[in-house]
Amino acid sequence: MSLTASRTRRAAVAAALAGAAVLTGCGGEESSSSSKPAADAGTRTVTGADGKKAEVPEEPKKVVTLSEPTLDAALALGHQPVGATAGRGQQGVSSYLAKKAGKAKVVATVAEPDLEKLAVLEPDLILLDETTGSKRVTDKLRRIAPTVLTAKLNEDWQKSFLATADALGDKAKAQKWLEEFDADVRETEDGLKDNAEAVTSVVRWQDGAPSVVGKGKGHVGSTLASLGLKRPEDQQGESVGHSEPVSLEKLRTIDGDWLFFGTLDDRASGEKALKEAKDIRNFARLDAVRDDHVVVVEGSAWNSAGGPLAARAVLADVKGSMAE
Repeated sequence: MSLTASRTRRAAVAAALAGAAVLTGCGGEESSSSSKPAADAGTRTVTGADGKKAEVPEEPKKVVTLSEPTLDAALALGHQPVGATAGRGQQGVSSYLAKKAGKAKVVATVAEPDLEKLAVLEPDLILLDETTGSKRVTDKLRRIAPTVLTAKLNEDWQKSFLATADALGDKAKAQKWLEEFDADVRETEDGLKDNAEAVTSVVRWQDGAPSVVGKGKGHVGSTLASLGLKRPEDQQGESVGHSEPVSLEKLRTIDGDWLFFGTLDDRASGEKALKEAKDIRNFARLDAVRDDHVVVVEGSAWNSAGGPLAARAVLADVKGSMAE
């Protein structure tokens, strides 16, 4: 980077941080102004889900992903983001992505980004969607680097994946990935045999009680539906939030032919939680428990905001437990 370009980038960073400090102190609305990236060779225009256009590098080298789905998608496409968001309830990135994410620095939580940590990375592209609180400061992010909002809240995960891939210049690769995924879905469905159309429950165990997750059209609900699997009555329709707590008095409502069980963390955490759950009389009486049809999963994948790698984790768990 030339001295002039370096000074320009530092000035943009300083302006972004100054703007953030002023807006935070005043509690006001975001500024609508934004700085444009340097007109370097090898850029193209991308339109985000919010209708905002951004001049992004044709081959971005220093990508920051500020949501679970954008990090998931970038890693699925072979990119190594320099910055990322922490997983839900975790200090680092979601545990199912930790190995692939490598040395990506955590510069945000699901609630908000740390603009100072982010700016130090000097990214050439920032990606996020409406699953993260970072969406509230997109104007500030645009002062640091070209920023693309890839998807609205509750967007179909495959559409979100393609939008993120487009911003990264890898849409064709993403389309091929989805074709292979769909082929694996059909193969898994064919292998379900006696478990075809089985009632399949999905819960997260937290603070001594379950919460229903994976309702609606997210990566869990859509993958299970594409396999022809049914959900318990209370797990049908759209979710009122990311998860819905279930009282211990109503544990029967989470029962099914199969029960996929996890926490916000990894599989080991899920195994520990299952031992705790089995000490509860009503849980031990569930049909899925008595039939030994409880599957402990990598909860961070099943409970994430979604993405191609999370969807593949769901498919792999179903295939490994229910298909012949």
